[in-house]
Amino acid sequence: MTEVPAHDEAHDGGLGSRLNWLRAAVLGANDGVVSTAGLVVGVAGASDSRSALLTAGLAGLLAGSMSMAAGEYVSVSTQRDSERAALAEERRELREQPEAELAELTELLARRGLSPDVAGEAAAQLTERDALRAHARVELGIDPDDLTNPWHAAGASFLAFTVGALLPLLAIVLPPAAYRLWITVLSVLAALALTGWWSARLGAAPAARAVLRNVGGGALAMAVTYAAGSLLGAAGI
Repeated sequence: MTEVPAHDEAHDGGLGSRLNWLRAAVLGANDGVVSTAGLVVGVAGASDSRSALLTAGLAGLLAGSMSMAAGEYVSVSTQRDSERAALAEERRELREQPEAELAELTELLARRGLSPDVAGEAAAQLTERDALRAHARVELGIDPDDLTNPWHAAGASFLAFTVGALLPLLAIVLPPAAYRLWITVLSVLAALALTGWWSARLGAAPAARAVLRNVGGGALAMAVTYAAGSLLGAAGI
C-alpha cells in the first residue's frame, strides 16, 4: 500500500486572524526600524550628543508605537464594522426572502463549477445546517466565527514597532561615538533584509525583490535624514 504523505496545512478557522496580526506585526516592525533609524541617524548628522540621540530615539519610539497601534485599531475596526453590517444585512434577507436567498446560493455554487442539480442539493443542505454561515462564506467571503479583531492588530503593531525601534535606538547610543553610525546603518539594513524576507514568506512572494525593496528604502531614508541633519548641524541650527 502506498503511504499517503502527511499534509499539515492548517484548516482551522483562525487562519484569517493569524494572518491579520502577523501582517500588522511585520509592518509594525519594519516601520519601527525605518522611522527610528531615520530619526536617530538624522540627529547623529547634526550632533554626537548621546543624550540628544537617546531623547530623539525614545520620543520616536513612543510616538510611533502609539500611532501605529491607534491607526491599526481604527483601520481594522472599520473593517470589522463593515463585516458586521454585511452579516446583519444577510441575516435580514434570509429572514425576509429565504427562497430568493436559496436560489442565490445555488447560483453561486454553480458558478464555482457544480452542476445545477448538485449545486441545488448542496445549497439546500448548507441552508438547512446554517444558512447565515453558508451565505457569509460563499457570498461574502466572511467567516462569522473569525471576524477581524482590532485589538489583536493594534497590540501586534504596538509591540512590533517597539521591538523594531529598539534596534536602531540601542545601536546608536551604546557603541563608541566613532563607530555608532556605521553600526547603526549595518544593523538596520540587516534587520530590514530580515523583515523583507519575512513579509515575502507571509505573502508567498519572491523574497529577493522584497528584501531589495526594503533595504533600498531604508538606506535611502537614512541617507536623506543624515544629509539633512548634517546640513542643519553645519548651519549651527
